[in-house]
Amino acid sequence: METSFANGGQISVSHSEPWANPDAPIKLLKWLWREDSPLLFRLRMDPHQWSWGLKFFYECMPWRTPENSRRMVTLSAYSREKLAELRRTTSIDYDALERGILHYFTDVSAFEGAKVAAPELRKFGLQMAAKTADECVKVEPALAQFRDRIVGAMYTPDDESGDAHKFTVELARMAAQKGVQFLYGREIVALHANSSGMTGVTVKQGTAKETQLTADAYVMALGSYSPLLTRRIGVDLDIYPAKGYSATATVIDASKAPRVSITDDAAKIVFSRLGNRLRIAGTAELSGYSTELNRVRCEALIRPHSRAESGRSCANLASIAARPRTNRWRSWARPGGCTGRRSLR
Repeated sequence: METSFANGGQISVSHSEPWANPDAPIKLLKWLWREDSPLLFRLRMDPHQWSWGLKFFYECMPWRTPENSRRMVTLSAYSREKLAELRRTTSIDYDALERGILHYFTDVSAFEGAKVAAPELRKFGLQMAAKTADECVKVEPALAQFRDRIVGAMYTPDDESGDAHKFTVELARMAAQKGVQFLYGREIVALHANSSGMTGVTVKQGTAKETQLTADAYVMALGSYSPLLTRRIGVDLDIYPAKGYSATATVIDASKAPRVSITDDAAKIVFSRLGNRLRIAGTAELSGYSTELNRVRCEALIRPHSRAESGRSCANLASIAARPRTNRWRSWARPGGCTGRRSLR
């Protein structure tokens, strides 16, 4: 019930610029004391945070970005391909929409920068088109009332959206039907390894006696909690938790709710239509493993941005088209790699 439960729901292969990029240090300094900033680095007396932070800033060097981007695109494209294959062969239902992602800009310089970066991404086979404000409205009519705030967008028609939690639950159900056994409610007590690799995992359920499990192969998929276990066997993963925030709202006016997944570049907020729900997600807070909700950051997802003099902004989509459901705020610790890449070993 962590990263997959209430995230933004985007399969955004075409947005593969790593967090660690040359612009990140300046933005972090600018946002350092803002509670509602898109990326908040809350300094702690945590050696792992400092170690991760130093590696993150190294990966921000200009010569590191192209290779990190290439690896992210390659892995993401492969993942999307396998997702499509699974959907074709199983008809798995997870409120999937194959209508692309519209990444819009309210700042001219940011939009121009995205257009300059696009040719490099197209080299990897990604479909990406620059759109004017009027063309944005044609792609997603729900943006019509905010047309005057938009300077342009990058539209990636091959990208998708869907409910990650619903997908995970349904996939587990299908796997169980084929004989896969899931052991829920177990605490992982210890990993065991020697010079040849993994030899077993000790687990415990409640007050029951500890049990050691062995297998032909082992997969570590605990997200940001993975390093807490791998360090015990001498594997120090460059992963630190980045707390994300999301709100899930019930659509009350389908004509005003977006059907294309949307990204607000300035606020780093995404909107994804999940059936009769609208998921609004964004921001990242580097503050350790706490999942405590920060109300300022919660409200930043759905309130109109203060920068909109008219009191209207694209983030208003949440309040105009949908009504937040009681207790539907969610925070989670997603794994943040200092390169922006996934760890595969």
